[in-house]
Parts: sequence; structure tokens; C-alpha cells
Amino acid sequence: QADTVESGGGLVQAAGSLRLSCTASRRSFSSYAMGWFRQAPGKGREFVAAITGSGRSTYYADSVKGRFTISRDNARNTVYLQMNNLKPEDTAVYYCAASRYSAVVDTETDFGSGGQGTQVTVSS
Repeated sequence: QADTVESGGGLVQAAGSLRLSCTASRRSFSSYAMGWFRQAPGKGREFVAAITGSGRSTYYADSVKGRFTISRDNARNTVYLQMNNLKPEDTAVYYCAASRYSAVVDTETDFGSGGQGTQVTVSS
């Protein structure tokens, strides 16, 4: 059973912005790195961004660097993804997942399967 709930998706025009939120129910939230992933129709899971448990370090896929910003509020057990200058190729279901570690070691293997996700659709 997933312990994360994502929200904030929607339909936006190219160059627009959205802010996604993910709230986790697990205890000791600050002990876990968190990641955002996305999956477009017919494609596999793609890493988008990750943040360490402390929030001091962040990591991004090359395709979103300079446009997306990941942050977290450990007091609220919430991680955010601010997405600016959105492109049609950003269209996907976005979901967050918790890592087994507080640091980010391997974005392909550290993170769980995540929640139901939230749909982001960018029109051209």
C-alpha cells in the first residue's frame, strides 16, 4: 500500500506552470530522500527530481534542469515540485516515492513505487 498522495496536476498550456504536492504518511519523514517520477503513456518510469532527507541537496533529470524545482517541508511531511516553462513532452502521470535512504544514491533503485500519481497535461 502506497504511503504517498500526490496532487496539483492539471491541464496547462505550453510555457505555463504547475506546482505538485506529495504528502507522505510515514513516520520520520525527514529520514528519507524523496523523488518525483513520471510515466507517459506507453513508456516506462522516468526519474524527474530528488531531494535528500534534510533538503540540502537536490538532483534533476537533464530534461527538466532549470525548469523544475523540488523542495520539501519536513514539518508537513510534504514534498513539492514546482514546474515552470512546461512543454508538451512533460505530459505524464507524476508521482512521488520515498527512498530507503536519507541520501540520494541511485535514482533507479533507491525509490519505491509511489502513489496513484497526478496527471499533468501540457497542450501546445
